[in-house]
Amino acid sequence: MLEPVDKHSGIPAYLQIMNMIKKEIALGNMNFGDQLPPVRELKRVFGVNVNTIMKSLEKLQMEGIVEAQHGVGYFVKNSKIINPKVVDILEKSVEELKKMNMDLNTTILILEEVWKKVE
Repeated sequence: MLEPVDKHSGIPAYLQIMNMIKKEIALGNMNFGDQLPPVRELKRVFGVNVNTIMKSLEKLQMEGIVEAQHGVGYFVKNSKIINPKVVDILEKSVEELKKMNMDLNTTILILEEVWKKVE
């Protein structure tokens, strides 16, 4: 789900936008050939100016994730950002963690430490 950028997060707005679009693609909410909402709609949803939206879309285009069709809009070009098995593994892990009453912030902290340890 696309949502307004967090202007206090310290992460540039264009990166937040790119990450949200990538997340939607990775979760299967946007698929190959799907048209992204118009730029003006994205401006409204994300709460940023058009230049920030365009910077995000241009960078996604350079990464090969979306493509622009002049006068029509932007379309998902690569919907295979993340192996679907990754999402399945994470969903199962989150279910188990929630059963153990783990909160998101603690889980993220532990995940970061485990990530550093595993080579």
